[in-house]
Amino acid sequence: MARSIRVYELARELDIKSKEVLALLQDELGLDVSNHMSTINHQVAERIRKLVKDGTPEGEDAAEVTADSTDDETETAEIVEPAEEDTDTTEDDESDDEDAPGVDPIRKKGKPTGVEIAAERRTRTRRDRRRGRPFKAGVETVLLTGPLSVAQLAEKLGVSVLELMQHLVGMGIMANINQELDLESQALIARELGADFEVQSAEDAEDERHPHRRVLGEKIERDDPESMVPRAPVVTVMGHVDHGKTTLLDTVRKTQVTEQEAGGITQHIGASSIQFEGKKIVFLDTPGHEAFTTMRARGARATDIVVLVVAADDGVMPQTKEAIDHARAAGVPIIVAVNKIDLPGAQPERIRQELMAHDLIPEDWGGDTVFVDISALDNQNLEDLLEMINLVAEIEELQADPQKRAHGLVIESKVDKGRGPVATILIQGGTLRRGDPFVAGVDAGRVRAMFDDRGEAVDEAGPSTAVEVLGLGAVPDAGDFFVAVESDSEAKNLASELQSLERQTELQATPKSLEDFYRTEDEYRELRLILKADVHGSLDAATSALNNLSRDEVNVSVIHGGVGAINESDVMLASASDAVVLGFNVRPSGGAQRSAEKIGVDIRTYRVIYEMLDDVEKAAKGLLDPEIREVVLGRAEVRETFRVPRAGTVAGLYVTDGVIRRNARIRLLREGRVVHEGRIASLRRFKDDVREVASGFECGLGIEDYNDVHVGDEIEAYTMEEVPRD
Repeated sequence: MARSIRVYELARELDIKSKEVLALLQDELGLDVSNHMSTINHQVAERIRKLVKDGTPEGEDAAEVTADSTDDETETAEIVEPAEEDTDTTEDDESDDEDAPGVDPIRKKGKPTGVEIAAERRTRTRRDRRRGRPFKAGVETVLLTGPLSVAQLAEKLGVSVLELMQHLVGMGIMANINQELDLESQALIARELGADFEVQSAEDAEDERHPHRRVLGEKIERDDPESMVPRAPVVTVMGHVDHGKTTLLDTVRKTQVTEQEAGGITQHIGASSIQFEGKKIVFLDTPGHEAFTTMRARGARATDIVVLVVAADDGVMPQTKEAIDHARAAGVPIIVAVNKIDLPGAQPERIRQELMAHDLIPEDWGGDTVFVDISALDNQNLEDLLEMINLVAEIEELQADPQKRAHGLVIESKVDKGRGPVATILIQGGTLRRGDPFVAGVDAGRVRAMFDDRGEAVDEAGPSTAVEVLGLGAVPDAGDFFVAVESDSEAKNLASELQSLERQTELQATPKSLEDFYRTEDEYRELRLILKADVHGSLDAATSALNNLSRDEVNVSVIHGGVGAINESDVMLASASDAVVLGFNVRPSGGAQRSAEKIGVDIRTYRVIYEMLDDVEKAAKGLLDPEIREVVLGRAEVRETFRVPRAGTVAGLYVTDGVIRRNARIRLLREGRVVHEGRIASLRRFKDDVREVASGFECGLGIEDYNDVHVGDEIEAYTMEEVPRD
């Protein structure tokens, strides 16, 4: 039997695009084939070869061609006989979808998932059984911005937590009140409860806080359709910490990044490019630690394809799920790289099963997600991964206009000693040349020099190129737009307008009530921090992570943040505001160190983010009032009472358990009830005052300002101890 062939393999053989082969299969042969990974038999492949060679199909009618079954479970091309009834049904279904209360922006349109079908069936059955008004959300529209607990989602939807939890059980989701729900689950629940919803990514929320990004984005020139040319794909590598993202990039681009990074964690986004089979691929690396959520969102926003790295010996982890959400929010295709298959405990099939719960279904199992099993350390199957990247990029038909003025995104920024402000720019359209005036963020500049990812100087950079740019007026924020303009005067005028807009936004966000300015120390405690970092991306991530350490009783506040070394002005600000100075991958200058020692300002420097977070969390706990905990010392039984002149009633005790101490508090129990609490006035054995009496001994005890002691009562001695907060 002749061998079957995949669509993309046939396209490569015929030296045409996969989309052209799919068009021939659908239009000329009437086959329902929509995926470049689909398998077709040798008869269909031969007809496509004839079509490409002659332009006409071979003798028999296309409807007589049938697809042979293959040994694997990969989707096989089959003929679909068009029918009017099917067309009508499709139109009705599409109309129903348009009338649906919410349109899911996270998942691609198409077949509903098994979870959705089961949830719909259960909900319909439950409503029929109740014969009453269906459970509905209390709001018409809800804004979904990120992971939420069940309690937080209930508040957004305007329903009670208990009702929502009961509804989730009916949907087959067992979740407690504090369990986090991802964006896809929230969208499904909102649609179930009849509420419209909008999904806002972390970067979109950031743009709302910085309106200059929106204004600068409007200055980007439109593409000329006649000047459009293919461009290289921008690939972002995402995944959980220690799953092998940096090792994968290191092996692919032949650079040593992992060894230079503290704690084995990528500290900021880096950009690099490679050539594979004559085609350029641009890679962005994103950190995997939980603190770098904003940086992962920025990487997803700037990318065309996401490579999701999952360790075959570990599985789907929290940052894996977060990366999936970022990629879906950005609407980019996902290629799953199952890494570390060389380890003894590797289970690639288990990874596929776990990712199916997140609607990432392998193509071999009938889905549309590309999975590649690799070992980044041993360089296994990396060429297969690069081939899949090129194939997906071909399907996406990525294009840009290189003739217009350049625009792009600030991937990273920092202050370099000797070179001044430096920014890594990903050119998304147009061509940037040395000497071009530009606006980055809210500041104007002129390109003095450009360097590629290998540190070599370049005179111009086209679309899908990452370059390090010198000549900025100030350090822009990571995620800001970069737009080249016609002249220096235009750049300065635009920058002045953007700075004015930014100042107005900051003034509007300033608290106006006296309560926000005058909080007494007893009511409100604050751990103030001044944070300096080596690059802007690390500064954003660390600031966000530190602010999340706040508690109800103690607020952790970063009152100032900046890029560059710790200087004397930072120390002066810390002294005036009673703050601690933190340095992340930076050191204090000599003058700053001497000033700090002189005036008593605490400067701490770190190279690994979780060490910094751990220290600040411990400091925040130290600001909390310690818990007061009762510790029972001992018990004694009243066997006799004595009336002593000028001393009142003295109880003759037998210590049954523990110890009775002179400085302890006591509790008088009668038939199990507390009748008095107080302090010990005297404690004696025979005629001697003693500090304590141990179990098994007798003693005499007088209670301060209390005489109503009866035979048979119990004395319980205890102390109150301060215990630090957990």
